[in-house]
This record gives sequence, C-alpha cells and structure tokens, in this order.
Amino acid sequence: MPIDYTPLTGPPPVEVPLATPPLVRVIAQVRFPVIASIEKSEFIAPFQEALRATYPVLRPEISQHLLLGPGGVHETRASTLWRLQEAGEGWTVTLAPDFVALETTRYSSREDFLGRLRCVLEALEQHINPRLIDRLGLRYVDQLTGALLVDLPSLLRPEVSGILASPLAEHTAQSLAEQVFALPEEGASLRARWGLVPAGATVDPGAMPPLATPSWILDLDAFTPQGEGARALDVAATLAQARSFAERIYSMFRWAVTDDFLRRHGSSS
Repeated sequence: MPIDYTPLTGPPPVEVPLATPPLVRVIAQVRFPVIASIEKSEFIAPFQEALRATYPVLRPEISQHLLLGPGGVHETRASTLWRLQEAGEGWTVTLAPDFVALETTRYSSREDFLGRLRCVLEALEQHINPRLIDRLGLRYVDQLTGALLVDLPSLLRPEVSGILASPLAEHTAQSLAEQVFALPEEGASLRARWGLVPAGATVDPGAMPPLATPSWILDLDAFTPQGEGARALDVAATLAQARSFAERIYSMFRWAVTDDFLRRHGSSS
C-alpha cells in the first residue's frame, strides 16, 4: 500500500535503498542575471580549472533560441554553453551566461549529489561571482519500461495510476498528468508530471531521450518562483534549500508509489 500522509509538508520519510532504482536523471540549476563575459573562453578558464580534476572534458555548445511573435518565428542571438563532463559522461556541469547546472545519469545518493553541487557553487562564487541568484531548481526523473508497465495499478497509488488502472488501459497509447503544488515550508513550488509515454516520444528530449518502447515517467521538479526578487548568492543557504527540495521530492515519490513498487526495484524491507 502507498504511504498515507501529506508529502508537501512535514518531515520526509526514511530513505529506502533500492538495488535497481528507476531514477534516470537528476538536475540542479541555479539561474542568475546575465553575465555576458561567460561567452569568452578566457573568462571561464579559472572556473574550468577549479573543476577540471573531476570534470576534465570541456565541450562548448552553441545554443540558438527561437522566438514566436506576431511576425512569425524569429531567431534570437545565439549563446555559448560550456559543458564540463566527467570521463564516461555520467556527470555534466553546464555554465551559461545566465545559469549553472549539475546533472547526472549515475545518481548514487543525495549526499554525493549535494557534495558535488557544493563544489560547483563554490567555483561559481569564487570565479564567476554572479552576486545574485534568481532561481533554484532541482529535478528528479524516474522512468519505467517493459513488464512493469503491465503492473502499474499495483505499483502506484490510485490517484497516480488513474486511467491506467481501468479497463481502458490496454487501449491507452498516451496518458499524461501535470500538477503544480505549493510548498509552504520552502516558499517554493513542486511540478509533478507522470504518465504513459508512447515509443519514440518524449515530453522533454533534454531530460528523457525517446525510447524504442513505451515508458511510464514520474518527473518531479521543485523550484523557487522566477521573478519574485533576486537574492544574494550564499553557498550554504543554497545547499540547504537544495537539500530541502530533495527531501520534498523524495516525500512525493514515496507518496506516489506502493510497497510493491519498492520491492520490484530491490528494496530489502
């Protein structure tokens, strides 16, 4: 049975280690007012050097945005993203003129992720010095495939399984739900998106590349409101908020799934 509690407030449940976790990607992003000098390789060199022992591969990438207006689609000015990657490409730090991000497809623990995030934020503070930050976001993406899709009604609480727990499930090609919840204790929001995604499709190619088979996703994104006032960059305070977001996301994950889900993914309890 799923846990019967409110996941949006109060202490998080005790973590249950999983031998085969369904987590496919974790992303933390800190946005700040634009720093145009980040476009220049000589400006970001000290930032790279601070992280190069862990992320030795630097790959610049040109990002081109499109703007849809009354006159049609227009290209905006291209910007350079600097991607610092670990050997094996399981971890990536991305530095752009208005954000820094840490993402991984090889998540092992909350402490490991937050420790790496601390190193990134300290390098940002020392070598880029944005002074202010506009937004913090933390996102966890789970994905189920194969035989697990047949058993979704027993793996998910009824509010989450929805139509997939009905006789219409065998004829359902796609079923997606999205909710945005207030997090009163964090002064933030949590976007929860879940559902069945067809083969060859995705709701976000950057976080979930299309698969050759259908999949079920649970995409949980906690974030501070954009545009409600910038605040000073404080590494310790930002890490504390990221930890609170991670705990709240885990609370939501445990609310959404059943004990059978945990057992099927290698829970020892």
